[in-house]
Amino acid sequence: MVPQTDANEKTVRRVALWTSEAIVSDMVGRLIEFWGFKRNMGRVWAVLYLSPDPLTAQDLRAVLRLSSGAVSMILNDLSRWGVVRKVWIQGDRRDHFAAEVQLWRMISRVLSEREKTEIVVFMEACEEAMRFLESKVSAQDGRDRARAELQLERIKALHELARLGKRLLDGLLSTAKLDAEPLTRFLLGGARRASSL
Repeated sequence: MVPQTDANEKTVRRVALWTSEAIVSDMVGRLIEFWGFKRNMGRVWAVLYLSPDPLTAQDLRAVLRLSSGAVSMILNDLSRWGVVRKVWIQGDRRDHFAAEVQLWRMISRVLSEREKTEIVVFMEACEEAMRFLESKVSAQDGRDRARAELQLERIKALHELARLGKRLLDGLLSTAKLDAEPLTRFLLGGARRASSL
């Protein structure tokens, strides 16, 4: 009974976000939405990231004023992306959640699974279009031939840009995975130093 009371008291203490949590969770939500994710995914992750303790779905529902279904779907999505994980709390049967706090690990996982996939799909579409145009380049009709040549040239440029983007992303992910945390600490430390001046 005591662990349940402690968990209930914790929920009561977490009913309101601090101003800092509200500001950052709203801003992360806005940024995440800009990148094509749901705004509340960013808000939930930010609240977990700023929390000193893992939180339950009930805690998140209370502080963000979201429905149970919304919180459940968001936590499933965030878990699938690997930016939130379940944490076991002794004496409490409810699921608790914590955010991935190594920022580069989180960003590189999303870049690898989302952006890289989209680039590969785009390259494949360009290749399919170019195969179609290869037969049109030798068309009898001069206008069709000119149109095919123009499109082939421009699609090849798009394909080359995508290849370059993929190479850059591959390079970024393979090298930055090794030692991005010192850079992050340096950048964040520089920002703290600048704000204190």
